[in-house]
Amino acid sequence: MMRSVVWSNNCLTLLNQTLLPTKLEYIECYDWRRAAEAIRRLEVRGAPAIGAAAAFALVLGARELTGLATNEFKHKLLATAEALRQTRPTAVNLFWAIDRMLNVITRLPESTDSATAIAALEQEAIVIAKEDQAVNEQMATYGASLFTTPTSVLTHCNAGALATVALGTALGVIRKAWSQGNITGVFADETRPLLQGARLTAWELMQDGIPVTLITDNMAGWVMKNQMVHAVIVGADRIALNGDVANKIGTYSVAILAKEHGIPFYVAAPVSTFDFTISSGSDIPIEERCASEVTSLGGNCVAPAGVKVFNPAFDVTSHTMISAIITEYGILRAPYQESISQLSKMRK
Repeated sequence: MMRSVVWSNNCLTLLNQTLLPTKLEYIECYDWRRAAEAIRRLEVRGAPAIGAAAAFALVLGARELTGLATNEFKHKLLATAEALRQTRPTAVNLFWAIDRMLNVITRLPESTDSATAIAALEQEAIVIAKEDQAVNEQMATYGASLFTTPTSVLTHCNAGALATVALGTALGVIRKAWSQGNITGVFADETRPLLQGARLTAWELMQDGIPVTLITDNMAGWVMKNQMVHAVIVGADRIALNGDVANKIGTYSVAILAKEHGIPFYVAAPVSTFDFTISSGSDIPIEERCASEVTSLGGNCVAPAGVKVFNPAFDVTSHTMISAIITEYGILRAPYQESISQLSKMRK
């Protein structure tokens, strides 16, 4: 299985996902700015992978500050952290990972030298990455319990190994259920405008030998109507206290279609994707990206010059459309206000 985020010898290596599936290329980041650019450009993407990449990027930033006095070290590290926060506004794992890294510095004695602080930061980033791998495995086990008979599923965007440090969230569940004989095949939405479903999810599943059928986003309803899909499972970029879920644009439409056709709609996400500070999806900031992502395809213009474009990268699905949320602590069900409140207590 391909690894999207690797840390070795003070270098952050990222699989360049913008070139898949036609080219397999890795980016070596010895500079936090290059890592930040990789996050911004979607060369590394997926909420858990972004969080891990940001943690290691902060280590790279800290290494540039070797030898500085404690106060100056902290001041400049905070500036680096703020720059990293600006790369992607929706995926809460980014902010969670950065805050967790900064808390390491907060806990150190005032007299701590920069070398000791850097070592502590590196250790924390490694722990974050290892935890993600364990979390993926646990979510897969819980999620697979939802599939007890041979099931055809549909997924949107990419919530696999490429979006995490290891197995994946939604695709991790699919992989586990497939190994147990309870997945007959996967329908993958292409996921316009950047085709993460076509380029990444289809590629990942084919690598594992899991039967996958690629469809355009506007075919999902017809596939459901013809009873070719029995369940939907997706990942998430941020989940509010009431269970509203922000995920890749188009997820909301799939949820509406699933509800109309009586098909269960599942979300797989680690506790780090929950934002316990916001009450509902209306509080989630939605990233808007450049017009060229919509007006061009594969470097070729597909729209008239100068046309007005609206390009939100995410949408929000109401908790009322979600059958269950799969986490490393178990499966959450409605009323989500209560189950997520309990989750908040469990993770402390």
